Amino acid sequence: MTSKNYEDLHDDRKSVGRISGEKWQAIITNDVAYNNQFFYAVKTTGIFCKPSCKSRIPKKENVCIFQTAEQAIAASYRPCKRCKPTNERLPDNDWVALITDYIDKNYHEKLTLETLADTSHGSPYHLHRTFKKIKGITPVEYTQQVRINTAKRYLHHSERTVSDIAMIVGIPNTPYFITLYKKLTGYTPLQYRQLMKKEGL
Repeated sequence: MTSKNYEDLHDDRKSVGRISGEKWQAIITNDVAYNNQFFYAVKTTGIFCKPSCKSRIPKKENVCIFQTAEQAIAASYRPCKRCKPTNERLPDNDWVALITDYIDKNYHEKLTLETLADTSHGSPYHLHRTFKKIKGITPVEYTQQVRINTAKRYLHHSERTVSDIAMIVGIPNTPYFITLYKKLTGYTPLQYRQLMKKEGL
């Protein structure tokens, strides 16, 4: 082992999160030559991949490097459905759990079916079908529920305006937010707020 290789290995053991320029280049160019030399995991999704994975390039600060798939699994990361770093498929229940967790934490961002599929390393069609099979609703419907339930808490426990709350929960179009809120709850946001106050809740 050369001194350079030893330093690289020592750096990887010392700080899993540190990424050399060479490894980062391999990730962003999907370089097949680096497969089985290392694996990369994404903190925000809980998924790990081969360097050659064709999924959307993650933010560098969210990436951790592992020498083996076993190390990534031991750190509670799950194998990517697209590149199959362990050559096995991630069970559907585990995959959907990762996606729901991602939605729960990122509902305030723009989340389309395509965005969620890209983030979770799958196709929009497969994600839609699998998510509905496991949860009984589509990813878009689940995202709407999370946003409206969060909006309820803001309406109940804060004096923020309806447009402010709409923006906070990831629906910047206020008229659409009001329409969706009434569709899912039976009340407009203001009606809901008045009802909570009237009932002293």
